[in-house]
Amino acid sequence: MSVAHPSAASQPGPPHHAAVKPHMRSLPLRVGTRGSPLALWQTRHFLDLITRFCPVLRDAKAFEEHAITTSGDRIQDKRLADIGGKGLFAKEIHEALSDGRIDFAVHSLKDLETEMPPGIVLACTLKREDARDALILGPSCNPPDPSDPFACLPAGAVIGTASVRRQSQILHARPDLRVEMIRGNVQTRLAKVRDPGGPTASLLALAGLRRLGLEVEAGVVIDPDAMVPAAGQGIVGVTVRADDVELHELLSGIEDREAKAVSSAERALLAALDGSCRTPIGGHARLLPDGRLHLTGLVARADGSFLLKRSLHGAAADAARIGRELGDSLRRDSPADIFG
Repeated sequence: MSVAHPSAASQPGPPHHAAVKPHMRSLPLRVGTRGSPLALWQTRHFLDLITRFCPVLRDAKAFEEHAITTSGDRIQDKRLADIGGKGLFAKEIHEALSDGRIDFAVHSLKDLETEMPPGIVLACTLKREDARDALILGPSCNPPDPSDPFACLPAGAVIGTASVRRQSQILHARPDLRVEMIRGNVQTRLAKVRDPGGPTASLLALAGLRRLGLEVEAGVVIDPDAMVPAAGQGIVGVTVRADDVELHELLSGIEDREAKAVSSAERALLAALDGSCRTPIGGHARLLPDGRLHLTGLVARADGSFLLKRSLHGAAADAARIGRELGDSLRRDSPADIFG
């Protein structure tokens, strides 16, 4: 089965993209994804966007979902930092793409390495969902205080998280707290906080809660100034083989310009810092009303004893340069051992 792909000029979609040349493509197109409920939601959201942009792909047999179990999914009793970092949520998916078993792959952008494997490119970023972190509160927590996002946590409370970025920032703000590792998908972590023997509270990305219809579980939504999000948080990224010009052109039709700019800045910041998977790093970019890009970056120690946060702004077209400059500045003025 094949399909003639119409030009982007005749389709609903962002007007800033060049027209996609007509071509023939064998179907079905195979899309790789992790198998968690959130990953599947993101994949189906992507497929909805691509079929609305290119209606000839609305045939029920136009796509095949391939749920791939990654090393990060299999190993649940260790911190990601101890087993190779967030790239473990993409390793097997990259391999399937390189081997030709899938045609493109859908990822949470924060799980993707800044340097992609040879022959694979980040072809598309989708509109960002809310990038903020949220506190999930257990029954022993105090009522939320609008003036202090962490005031709801009792003295000595146990916070469940596997993220050294979240750990460093909450311990910097509240050194009396204790952190214990919990891993698993969104539903698993929510259940652990409800469990009487579980942690007092936990932290999750608000984007995931909203996408799964679980925003009500967010006891406190934390402003990015109080907790700098992970680079790429709330953005879905789609990868393809570098030589697959046809799919690359098709995906350009649904690229979100703002997501591309902010993610370029955040990922350039990460690349400049080049920290190990044990280095707490945060990066959050946004477009200002005047169209300029504002980027905040953070480097810390996991125990919260050191935290350096800075911001830089400039033209959105210079997103990558802004990220590199801010990253270089943070690295220059941070203790060398942080990046070991």
